[in-house]
Amino acid sequence: MNTPNHAVGAIVAGVDSTEASLRAVRWAANTAAKHHLPLQLVHAAGFPDLYVGTTVPPPESFMEELRRQSWETLRAARDIARQAGDAGDIDIHTRFETDPPIPFLLRASSEAAMIVLGSSGRTGLTGALVGSTTLALVAHAGCPVVSVRSDYAEVATDDRRPVVVGIDGSPTSERAIGYAFDEASFRGVELVAVHTWSDTDTDVFSEARMYFDWEPMREVEQRRLAERLAGWQEKYPDVPVRRVIEKDKPRHELLEWSRRAQLLVVGSRGRGGFTGMLLGSTSQALIHHAECPVMIARSERAGE
Repeated sequence: MNTPNHAVGAIVAGVDSTEASLRAVRWAANTAAKHHLPLQLVHAAGFPDLYVGTTVPPPESFMEELRRQSWETLRAARDIARQAGDAGDIDIHTRFETDPPIPFLLRASSEAAMIVLGSSGRTGLTGALVGSTTLALVAHAGCPVVSVRSDYAEVATDDRRPVVVGIDGSPTSERAIGYAFDEASFRGVELVAVHTWSDTDTDVFSEARMYFDWEPMREVEQRRLAERLAGWQEKYPDVPVRRVIEKDKPRHELLEWSRRAQLLVVGSRGRGGFTGMLLGSTSQALIHHAECPVMIARSERAGE
């Protein structure tokens, strides 16, 4: 039986002073309102214990200035969250941490509904939330991680664009399907389920390809995709579903759909990268180039 995916805990947004981060805060506030969940804004500063290359700790005046700047950043983020179009009366909490962002956000992910980070798009994640932070969270977080680019096309109110989920036919995409249905239900929009393959695919959907030409194989793919979605459609009868099956590379099709979606959901196996259709360059392409926020869902939550 499909496991529940209803979000619990707070939506946690990592905050710094970049435009990408502040746009992520706005997206997180609107999403918290839709889910009727609290929003926690976190700035994890990673204060240095020592000056680099010395054994001398920084002076207290230096530490105090960093604290002041951190709280100013959090206050600005809180103001933006309160002004978000759909935010309403959500509970907003701010939290300043001297720990580095990776260990703190990983701990927070064990109880969070999702972690939301700002992304600069082409050059990786910005500010305190850069490179290895994102990779660590994608690989080990106990909740979905959402990357929000600074240049995605926001819709002020009543966004009717669909939620899009990438499905590769493997068990690791099952959790992504559940989160995608959940998001589509709360947003009151259509879910677009996208499965693609190419002649070089060797994943679970391709076992019988050597025996069939294009049309019969397409029918096989359609049937298997329908089987993947059936249980979820019973659980979420309010969500209209469009099935998209294309003979193409997944990055091409998903990036194309990201231009028309309000959220793209994909799965991650959790240990060092993506699996199935989301290998290497595809995962990088989605995080850096998708024109809507990208939710990366682990195959299982910590402790499950």
